[in-house]
Amino acid sequence: MWFERLAREFRELGHSESTTVERALDQISRSTAANVPGCSAALVVVWREVMGPDGSVRHVVADYGASHADLSTALEQQYTSGQGPAVEAVRRVRPVQVRDLLRERHRWPRYTSTAIQCGDRSSLTQSSPLPGGERVLTFGMHSGRAETFDEQTLNPLAALLAEHAAAALHAVDRQTDAARETAHMRRAMSARTVIDQAKGIIMHARGCSPDQAFVSLREVAQRNRKKVVEVARDLVAENSAARRR
Repeated sequence: MWFERLAREFRELGHSESTTVERALDQISRSTAANVPGCSAALVVVWREVMGPDGSVRHVVADYGASHADLSTALEQQYTSGQGPAVEAVRRVRPVQVRDLLRERHRWPRYTSTAIQCGDRSSLTQSSPLPGGERVLTFGMHSGRAETFDEQTLNPLAALLAEHAAAALHAVDRQTDAARETAHMRRAMSARTVIDQAKGIIMHARGCSPDQAFVSLREVAQRNRKKVVEVARDLVAENSAARRR
């Protein structure tokens, strides 16, 4: 069944170490458009809550994936006009169904014409909070035909798919954070190593203590408006070149 296939794909995305959030969103949207019956395009948006000076909360687009470029255009119109199914879904945190935009022009007057030009006639959009409480995912299935989605049948499945997509993105986020932390640790260890090497060179040349050697490095860095690690690398490189000569 298409639902199990999609749910499995979303879970696999969350377990892939090479997947970024951007790739995951693109893959989720493309897979949804390809597998959900009647769906010709899909739009998955991550919204972030932002607190205004007056204490009001608004949602801004943090990232999104669109199976087709036309939906990117439609999303831009939703965002600038403040009208449309994804905007309404994230504001009200509830499913939003469009049976036929041609018969619902009054619903979002500043959005409808753009959506119709982009081939968006009917849609079903679910929302799902992401862990942490500051972001919400909207999961939209769209069609160029009217009355495509049976809300009673599809809504529960769409809600579950939105939850699967949110879980996959959270897993990708955690993997990205872990990879970033590992890279940061490696850079820190590399910097520490080269600084220690530079301190050793200074201690040998001047017969000073480790603390005095570090002070010398820092003074050179300040005079030249460089980072200490950059000065240390230069010194180590110069010393290595001198030894080879």
